[in-house]
Amino acid sequence: MSSFRACVLGASGFLGSHLVHHLLEAGCHVHAFSRVPRRNPLVTDELMSSCTVFTGDFFNAQDVERALEGCDVCFHLVSTTIPKTSNDDPSRDVRENLSGALDLLECVRRTGVRKVVYTSSGGAIYGKHLMPRISEIHPTDPLCSYGIVKLAVEKYLALYHDLYGIDYAALRISNPFGPLQRAGAEQGVIGVFLGRILRNEPLHIWGDGSVVRDYIYVEDVARALVLAARMKTEHHVFNIGSGAGLSLNEIIGMMRSVTGRDVVVKYDQNRAFDVPYSVLDVSRALDELDWKSSIAFDEGLRRTWEWLCHGSCETA
Repeated sequence: MSSFRACVLGASGFLGSHLVHHLLEAGCHVHAFSRVPRRNPLVTDELMSSCTVFTGDFFNAQDVERALEGCDVCFHLVSTTIPKTSNDDPSRDVRENLSGALDLLECVRRTGVRKVVYTSSGGAIYGKHLMPRISEIHPTDPLCSYGIVKLAVEKYLALYHDLYGIDYAALRISNPFGPLQRAGAEQGVIGVFLGRILRNEPLHIWGDGSVVRDYIYVEDVARALVLAARMKTEHHVFNIGSGAGLSLNEIIGMMRSVTGRDVVVKYDQNRAFDVPYSVLDVSRALDELDWKSSIAFDEGLRRTWEWLCHGSCETA
């Protein structure tokens, strides 16, 4: 598929906004579905002529089918939980995110959508790691409900592929960051930390700051999602990350350099579900999607800081 008609579920969110922009730039017509209508600041009026906005409830089949009608590809970006809080109420996680995904797959089947592209997790799914860089064949032993549900959705995507021929791609994304990430959210350490630095507030770190993660700029993620929708591949599950790791302490040092500000750090007790090291092997995405990250972490950090400062000036 060179250009196609796409439905983006969760279109007004951080990743959804960037994905809608990339799809429109690629010449696709987009059905942008979200619970609350919100103007996409990345999209020009000219590009918006190829975008139809749908407002509705993800848990209402009629709302979802209305948005899916006539589409070739469905991008499923909706999630109502995060790793940090998912263990507090696993029943809710299953009810909303697993059952919700199953209901979506039924909507996909009824409307004739040909492919589903799902944003899975490149960290929560794998659990404790047995090797320095984690490939897609690494054992999956999630430590939180969020990861268990993400993995279960991947399995149901495979089931619906076998039963009904619905193609799919599950992208196990590492830690995306960039403009439009909410600085006051409970997850997304780059956005949260930069927001606190902007407000001259101290940074709070769980543990001693040695935890290593794989961070990926959001535009690279959006590009991977579009490629996964277009391509017919041997595999259906892909790691999407930078393939390199940074500790929190290293990141704070880079933030001091980029922002030019003194940063106060307060260290707290480790969290049980935090694995010490998580870096993805992204060679499958390179081989089958012709994708690799193109924006270096320090450049992405600079762009994110500039966007935050610009937004702060506009609202001052």
